[in-house]
Amino acid sequence: MQYQSTRDSRHTASAAQAILQGIAPDGGLYMLSDPGALSFPMAELVHMSAMEISERVLGLLLPGFTREELHAIVTAAYTHKFETEDLVPLVPVGDRYILELFRGPTSAFKDVALSVLPHLISIAKAKLRVKEDIVILTATSGDTGKAALEGFHDVPGTRIVVFYPHGGVSRIQQAQMVTQPGKNVRVCAIEGNFDDAQSGVKAIFTSARAANALSGKAMLSSANSINIGRLAPQVMYYFKAYGDLLRAGAIQMGEAVDFVVPTGNFGNILAGYLAKKMGLPVGKFLCASNSNKVLTDFLITGAYDRNRPFHKTISPSMDILISSNLERLVYLACDGDCSQVAGYMDQLSKEGRYTLSDRARNIIQEDFLAGCADDGQTKAAIQRVYNQYGYLMDTHTAVAWDVADQVPLSNKTVILSTASPYKFCASVLEALGEPLDQDDFAQMEQLQARTGVPIPPNLAGLRQLPVLHRDVISRDKMEDYVLELP
Repeated sequence: MQYQSTRDSRHTASAAQAILQGIAPDGGLYMLSDPGALSFPMAELVHMSAMEISERVLGLLLPGFTREELHAIVTAAYTHKFETEDLVPLVPVGDRYILELFRGPTSAFKDVALSVLPHLISIAKAKLRVKEDIVILTATSGDTGKAALEGFHDVPGTRIVVFYPHGGVSRIQQAQMVTQPGKNVRVCAIEGNFDDAQSGVKAIFTSARAANALSGKAMLSSANSINIGRLAPQVMYYFKAYGDLLRAGAIQMGEAVDFVVPTGNFGNILAGYLAKKMGLPVGKFLCASNSNKVLTDFLITGAYDRNRPFHKTISPSMDILISSNLERLVYLACDGDCSQVAGYMDQLSKEGRYTLSDRARNIIQEDFLAGCADDGQTKAAIQRVYNQYGYLMDTHTAVAWDVADQVPLSNKTVILSTASPYKFCASVLEALGEPLDQDDFAQMEQLQARTGVPIPPNLAGLRQLPVLHRDVISRDKMEDYVLELP
């Protein structure tokens, strides 16, 4: 089974090729034409560890990688690098469950995939006998950047450039990135928002000038979830959550579960959709947005329209109006009709909007619900859940909790928690009614004193680290910045 571009089926690639290329030559995303043909062994799930689930999922989604290769990759990625061997603990909170995806080395859900991706790239390079360096280009709205830097720093044969919106991430997220050591690492702020950064990165991938300048010297790839090697590892934790519910006696095998996912770029929730295609019993996916509710509107109406005001919110990783991974869902809803997808994406590029066919909209609405929460609702949810259950949420998880309060669900409900609350201390403290210390690191200590929740060690040590990256450029200089790399 091969991957193909969502925009032109003539652009095909093996899993290894898709991982190295990151994005198809026509700007489309690599996707399997029929993920429903893959079948996860559900009968074995209750006896499988998170790492075993990961190996099995990757084996299905990445044909061409051997069982031995995947075992080595997963072992190297996860052993002694997460707070628990469980990797992604499932925690009961009231009558819901929270899947904690932030127990990795950078305290964000991106760790699950970005611990794996560098190893996938290294083996893909060897398989394809690629001699050039791989240059990883990544746009981040906060968490991807540090997780990618952590995964790729000083990996032989790779270089990584991370672009983030200047003033558009939390102070802690910025500190995590700009203090990152590594001989192969560059971090740069751009004047604009995440969509500007993401569009700039995608433009470099399809630039003839960049291709000519790098020919024979380096090959571009991506650590964003546009790369199937980043998306595939995320599928694991949906199966893991279901297995945990089975072991706890909360559900019976075959019983449907609902998942609530805070998302801006649609990668995390799309991973869940792939899990369902592979046999996971899922009732509904509830897509939770902040005030930048382009996804909520799309899932309810079938019309995608980015021509709207951009809001800077207290859940900045979701401050996105151009949701790249949505293209993969549209592709599946159009039954793999690449010309239809290409038409929609062309409309989006030229007009900033498109409207799905009735059939495609109905297919999506069979599986997806949507809602949104503004900053006030987000803070209220943090306070409400902490006061009632003693559980401390970050701002993105709080968006999901509030949306779950708004939209009726019928099954056991799992909320995906994407980041530690310590990455957004100021907003969490405000939600709890605490006065703010002006120093970001003092805020972490203040939050720990207030709640008793320990500060993750990787964040506590930031105060002592020197700033190594200070570059700030305009969006139109991004390509020059990459091509000027030593």
